[in-house]
Amino acid sequence: MATYYRRKKMCYFTANKMSDVDYKDVNLLKKFIMENGKIVPSRITGTKACFQRKLTKAIKLARFLALLPYCDRH
Repeated sequence: MATYYRRKKMCYFTANKMSDVDYKDVNLLKKFIMENGKIVPSRITGTKACFQRKLTKAIKLARFLALLPYCDRH
């Protein structure tokens, strides 16, 4: 009987010692968006709550400035 241990999810921003999320860094923001354009929740990515809030604001601002799409097809 094999026992499966789930690996602890690490926050991307604390692991890379980042203090802020930049809305102009589109390649970083794309990592936290699904194919259909939704923001990936923190329970899946392991992002801390304070960074998840900053990430959400940065993604929404980048969408407003047309740096990121709102959805996949449009």
